Amino acid sequence: MKSSRFDALDRRILQALQLDGRLPFSRMAEVLGVSDQTIARRYTRLRTAGHLRVLASIDPSLMGEVLWLVRVQCRPDGAEKLGRTLAMRDDTAWVSMSSGGTEISCSTWAPAGFMEEPSLLLARLPNTPSVVSMSAHCVMHRFFGGSLGLTMKSGALSPEEVSTLQPEPVQGHRNVPGEQEPISLDDGDRRMLAVLGRDGRADLAELAAATGWSQSTVRRRLAHLRASGAVFLDVEYDYGIYDLATRVLLWASVPPAQLESAGLALADHPEVAYACATTGATNLHAVLLCKDLHSLYTYLTTRVADLGVRQVETSPIMRTLKGPATVRAPR
Repeated sequence: MKSSRFDALDRRILQALQLDGRLPFSRMAEVLGVSDQTIARRYTRLRTAGHLRVLASIDPSLMGEVLWLVRVQCRPDGAEKLGRTLAMRDDTAWVSMSSGGTEISCSTWAPAGFMEEPSLLLARLPNTPSVVSMSAHCVMHRFFGGSLGLTMKSGALSPEEVSTLQPEPVQGHRNVPGEQEPISLDDGDRRMLAVLGRDGRADLAELAAATGWSQSTVRRRLAHLRASGAVFLDVEYDYGIYDLATRVLLWASVPPAQLESAGLALADHPEVAYACATTGATNLHAVLLCKDLHSLYTYLTTRVADLGVRQVETSPIMRTLKGPATVRAPR
């Protein structure tokens, strides 16, 4: 059973916002069959209580950068401080503590020419006093994640409702890394995205004030960045809305010939919030959300086992220190 604090309408609103974070309440109300006031009241309650937040995130792969997943083993007395230091950086996202509080995981990005121009973070971390060991895994391909959140698998909305609320694709944009020129951000973009990183539903007047642009320019530029895929609106939410209490990082190794099929299979599993192919000792990574440890055990010993994995390591997330990456305004 789902938590009694939340109901079906909460889950329907959440999935609608994952489809389009700036969807007008009037349009959402029309499709969901309730009044505008009901949608606005429910959204305000969830956001004010910290159960839901729409925010802008960037896709570094469409900006000419490479995403890295970093695992840092720390001394117990230094893990908390290092984790909070990493969370404060502009170039990190999804900073979490796991493995009894001695391991920190995070994502970071570096220029595509990383070998010629190393990331300061990746270069300095191994020399940090509290660090015992570190491994960095380059993300080669993403199977699920980014603008596709776990809410898309919830079934809260019918296929017809999803089709109706899904934004129309913009002609001329393919959103495929490596098949288009990297998107660059100017100072105005960064000021706009800094506001949207706090509130993805900020109105045009607030965005215009932050950038010094007209509202029509703001509307046009935001539409371009979203259509390119470089910027998307994500939803942070209370996992209790779906009665999910166990979050786990999975690192697996599969034969190269099975990597594509295993990754695509993971992408379809309702427990998988993120899945990608990586470099390193393991070549498949996923973020799992399950109801409890028994559900996790059942999932690992059935569908994960059926993927033909040669090795599996799981690391329960104890605490998340930072969520999705946002763009900070120029200093």
